[in-house]
Amino acid sequence: MSRLIRNALTMLVVMTIITGLIYPMVATGVAQVLFPHQANGSLIERDGKPIGSELIGQNFDDPKYFWGRPSATTPQPYNGTASNGSNLGPTNTALRDAVQQRIDALRKADPGNTAPVPADLVTASGSGLDPEITPAAAQYQVARVARIRHLSEQQVQTLVAQFTRGRQLGLLGEPRVNVLQLNLALDGQQAH
Repeated sequence: MSRLIRNALTMLVVMTIITGLIYPMVATGVAQVLFPHQANGSLIERDGKPIGSELIGQNFDDPKYFWGRPSATTPQPYNGTASNGSNLGPTNTALRDAVQQRIDALRKADPGNTAPVPADLVTASGSGLDPEITPAAAQYQVARVARIRHLSEQQVQTLVAQFTRGRQLGLLGEPRVNVLQLNLALDGQQAH
């Protein structure tokens, strides 16, 4: 019996060292060498200081910016420690009310826009952290952003195109626009 316990404890120590120390150190080292940007959180920096991540949305509600998908995280939007969806179903009145409030906010920010509001501008993603919107959601906002920033719609369209990513490997996922990167590029534009 003592031999069995000794063998079990030895195996526990060996596997703890392999899976708890060696493997994480090797995986971290390989990631740092091959994918340093991604391994360090895909951070976006300005003047040498991190201001966000390509992977986590940020709350933009000023009409001069493109707005991202709503966040269902609490206590504040895009809270990475509280990643979750709202768990509200399509027949839930709280979801319908929240969607209507979001539609009203978009219409108030751009009263002349009578186009249908893209679904991703009024519904949260499953994680509540989505940093991207569809190209249709970006197009819906182009006129408003251009008008408020005193830019031509063509200038804004060019930026949207620049930050639109296609499908991965040409077939996985859908085309998407990173809202933080687009808004940072907009801040760098001059009115003409």
